[in-house]
Amino acid sequence: MLIGIVGKPNVGKSTFFSAATLAPAEIADYPFTTIKPNKGVAFLRTRCPHLDLGHQCNPRNSACENGVRLVPVEMLDVAGLVPDAWQGKGLGNQFLDDLRQADALIHVVDASGATNSEGVPVPAHSHDPMIDVKFLESEIDHWIKGILEKGWDKSARQAHLEGEKIVELIHTKLTGLSVSTGHIHAAIREAALPESIVNWKDAELMRLSSAIRKHSKPMMLCLNKSDIADDATLQRMSKVDGYLSVPTCAQSELALRRAAKSGLLDYLPGDKEFKIKDPTKVNPAQKKGLDYIQMHVIGKFHATGVQQCLENAAYNMLDLIPIYPVEDEHRWTDKQGNILPDTHLVKRGATARDLAYKIHTDLGDNFIRAINCRTQRIVGHDYVLQPSDVVTIITKK
Repeated sequence: MLIGIVGKPNVGKSTFFSAATLAPAEIADYPFTTIKPNKGVAFLRTRCPHLDLGHQCNPRNSACENGVRLVPVEMLDVAGLVPDAWQGKGLGNQFLDDLRQADALIHVVDASGATNSEGVPVPAHSHDPMIDVKFLESEIDHWIKGILEKGWDKSARQAHLEGEKIVELIHTKLTGLSVSTGHIHAAIREAALPESIVNWKDAELMRLSSAIRKHSKPMMLCLNKSDIADDATLQRMSKVDGYLSVPTCAQSELALRRAAKSGLLDYLPGDKEFKIKDPTKVNPAQKKGLDYIQMHVIGKFHATGVQQCLENAAYNMLDLIPIYPVEDEHRWTDKQGNILPDTHLVKRGATARDLAYKIHTDLGDNFIRAINCRTQRIVGHDYVLQPSDVVTIITKK
């Protein structure tokens, strides 16, 4: 899974990325600091099944801290987007191309209204962040439409004459954008298009592109700089139709994670509190900064919001659930004796056979049955996986 961090310049995207991953990213108070995309790994929290087993796990593809499984997800921080990026303005072409493989988008918005549409600093509360939400939707819609309409008339006439399936035609055009045929089917239904493809003109392609964007690149709002945003704006932005939104202070999360890494604090991403290990080692400037975070961020929003954004994107927008495949259904181990070695994220509604194919094609092709290790019951290929299931796949020898 790949989560893209998007937004106009100078709103805190790279700070958010660094806070989520602790990967280095250039951060500065001017537009287009990010030129090349930053790539890193963040972690989703989920309760580890080893707590039910009664034996400590030995993770391979994830980590476990105090019973909390940390499941890795890839993140991409791309160059800032400005109006008319789809026409090549700013770094628009690069920005949009970088997003091709993203499964979901976190739109970092300057909720304080202290940057204009170009990402240039302006007085706080002087820019309406709702404008940024609409413009980003429009830019991605136009980008998708631009890909679709290349040679569209010829392709549409040919498909009409030869009876080619419309979904397959669109899917071919959007190859490389992580757009599935399921996304396209849903988008066509939503866009209410004429029955004949030859009657799909500019307006129809625009509606279709917008619907494809909604289904293939689901997006949520990270209301960054919420500590200096006014309450009315936060309340309004939290109710934008069709969006999940989280008040966030990425700068505070980055400060807390760096302090925890240096041994100054007890703090894990997403915690509702932090604890200073030794107050005598905190200098006055650090004390002032931590007091500010406690009063204006943790105390007000009960978290910095960064971890909450990640988990909303994965668990709510993409509707993913964690599953633990093992080989020994009694001890919950692999062949080497590692307890609960791997965590896989699958779409809610996925079946036991879907899990087998996700692990390896051969497992899916040779699937016979599965075992629900919690209940010790044999289940078939159509068994619908439940969150935190521990499953053994049985295949042909």
